[in-house]
Amino acid sequence: METRANHVWVGAVTLALMAGVVLLVVWIARINHPEQNLYDIFFKQSVDGVARGSAVSFSGVPVGQVAEIALWEKDPQYVRVRIRVNRSVPILIGTTASLQGSFTGVTTIQLAGAIKNAPPITAPGPLGVPQIPTKASGLGELLSSAPVLLDHLTELTNRLSAVLSDKNQKELSNILANTDRLTNSLASAGPEVKATLTELQGTIRQANYTLASFEKLSDSANLALNDDHQGLIRQMHDTLTSAKAAADSLKTLADDTRPGMRQLNDRTLPAAENAIRDLAQTTKALRELTDQMKDRGIGTLIGGPQLPDYKQ
Repeated sequence: METRANHVWVGAVTLALMAGVVLLVVWIARINHPEQNLYDIFFKQSVDGVARGSAVSFSGVPVGQVAEIALWEKDPQYVRVRIRVNRSVPILIGTTASLQGSFTGVTTIQLAGAIKNAPPITAPGPLGVPQIPTKASGLGELLSSAPVLLDHLTELTNRLSAVLSDKNQKELSNILANTDRLTNSLASAGPEVKATLTELQGTIRQANYTLASFEKLSDSANLALNDDHQGLIRQMHDTLTSAKAAADSLKTLADDTRPGMRQLNDRTLPAAENAIRDLAQTTKALRELTDQMKDRGIGTLIGGPQLPDYKQ
């Protein structure tokens, strides 16, 4: 009986020690692993390198780990990643999650963007835990645009291959050869080009002098035309004023002499025409008489015609 009691005591002490060890381990685990909150993140991109237990960092500080990763059943385009984050970490409105890759192939989840005094993210998501929105990281954008970049590189390679074909290479060689010959020709014609440039500089200098002289002449002409006292325009104005005054005087004189001119046209001019006509006839008669006097002598005025002389 006494032996059985000893066994009972030994068993009870052993169980108590085992329970104490378990409590100690749990207490140590609670010290090393503080209380954590669960959050869901939905990535619409590849999460290659992320696995259960992968690190979760907030601005580079480790704050948790990945608890679960799977495709979202409602939309397989999204990958659902559930993370555990220490409760002391401020997961606030404005916080976003992104993938942070490395050259070793290990990918971590990076949290960033906590805004001071913003309320925490507590609204439950589609699966009952709060959801942290995502933000495309540099690596994610690069991976997303990689197919487009590859297509562009392929197209560029094809175009370069077409440009650098055998025919184009031959033509390019001819162009380079012609360019080399042209360069040599220019180098040999250097002194002539220099002399031509010198002459061109002289011509430009002379043109500048001519332009300056023309500007002076233009200023002088402008002064001669627009001078208020002795300018040509002023003189022309005075002349036109005098001409207008003379024209007005002639008009007045014409108006005054108009009755006399009418009488002159009606009476004097016909009489003058008759007198001129008679004078013309008299002049004609005198010319005929003069001609007769030259041919026959003055006897034509005092006697009849002379008889002819007869020889015996």
